[in-house]
Amino acid sequence: MFDHDLHTRTERIQSPFITLIRPLTRLVVPLLLLALGFAMPSTAMADDDDPGARNIVYVESNDPAGNAIFAFARSDVGGLTPLAGSPYAAGGLGISPTFALGPFDSDQNVIFNASHTLLFAVNGGSDSIAVFRVNDDGSLSLVDGAPFPSGGSNPVSVGLAGDILCVVNKDQDPDHPGALLPNYTTLRVTPRGRLIPIPRSTVFVDAGASPSQALTVPESQLLFGADFMGGLLRSFKIQNNGRLDPREAQVLPPAVFAGTGAPPFPLGLQAHPKVPLLYVGFVTINRMGVYRYSHDGGLRFLRSVPNSGQAICWILANADGSRLYTTNTADNSVSVYDSSSDPTTPVEIQKVTLQGMGNSFQLALDSTGKFLHVVTQRASAVLPPSANALHVLSVGSDGRLTEVPSSPTVLPVANLVRPQGVAAF
Repeated sequence: MFDHDLHTRTERIQSPFITLIRPLTRLVVPLLLLALGFAMPSTAMADDDDPGARNIVYVESNDPAGNAIFAFARSDVGGLTPLAGSPYAAGGLGISPTFALGPFDSDQNVIFNASHTLLFAVNGGSDSIAVFRVNDDGSLSLVDGAPFPSGGSNPVSVGLAGDILCVVNKDQDPDHPGALLPNYTTLRVTPRGRLIPIPRSTVFVDAGASPSQALTVPESQLLFGADFMGGLLRSFKIQNNGRLDPREAQVLPPAVFAGTGAPPFPLGLQAHPKVPLLYVGFVTINRMGVYRYSHDGGLRFLRSVPNSGQAICWILANADGSRLYTTNTADNSVSVYDSSSDPTTPVEIQKVTLQGMGNSFQLALDSTGKFLHVVTQRASAVLPPSANALHVLSVGSDGRLTEVPSSPTVLPVANLVRPQGVAAF
């Protein structure tokens, strides 16, 4: 993002009868309950095969006086209701408020594990990672020992590859200067959710580089990063022992920026879920770069495509890779790209300006792909506190977006605090 102006389940041997009767039971029991007069829940019931059917959204408060996670239940039409017990304390601090470029330019501040049983959140102002157990009702409980040291100064982004948690430590919190350079590092996640440092796993980058994202591709054991103000793309192979094997950092293609007068800053990374393509926000020229990557993380630039918004930042793909969504921070909008015919050349098909005032930052789809959630921040002193909000947009059958009538929901944070990060299921 640019700120406002530029910006060990045990296998059981089952009889054929059990195998046959189980799906029938799932159908008959709800019908029987209805016949007996019992009311069924209006929201989707959780299913063993679909842990994402619980309709919960999480956002990090990022408060330097005490970081916490807001949790909301989402209705079938996109309305949000705070969960009982929300917000849930993260045991650390958020980033000190500032409107300067860099400190708040990050993504994947809050993520799930694959089974949605754990939630990881950065404590950017106290050098730690909070790990929560996600309870059956969507409420959160810190795991024993949490939060855990992040392995550097000012963690802003986390990504998961199996039991390896990759962390970006930005070292750019204005009131929290670090003793270490910015870095990419890894921690091992135990079955109970504890984080264990991995020796010799840290890769340091230049002071002021402002690394912004830890994008993992678990199937390939790859980590991609963007040194925002350093103007570099980074790629790493995640070794079996959890250490990072870095490739040579890559500058953005000079020819694309030639004659623009704009610095070549990358911000926003997304991997295509089906083919080895990496999408990169070329934030200063409102274009999205398309790269092909190799099995060891090598990157080859293919082309860039235009974006009609201002300051394209974060990028998200839907489950089958047929649509890409971007937040365009400077004009508080979201763009939709069709990537179904040729994912190497996505075509913008819609731009939606969000309701209210604010600057669009992180975004997340729910597990069904029917709702897109966007966090907006008060990234300028001229904006009102209500700019800190969570927006909900319904996703049509063609991937196009419509913001629901009840959106946005203003996030109750203190003056100048800027919430960040969103995870939904």
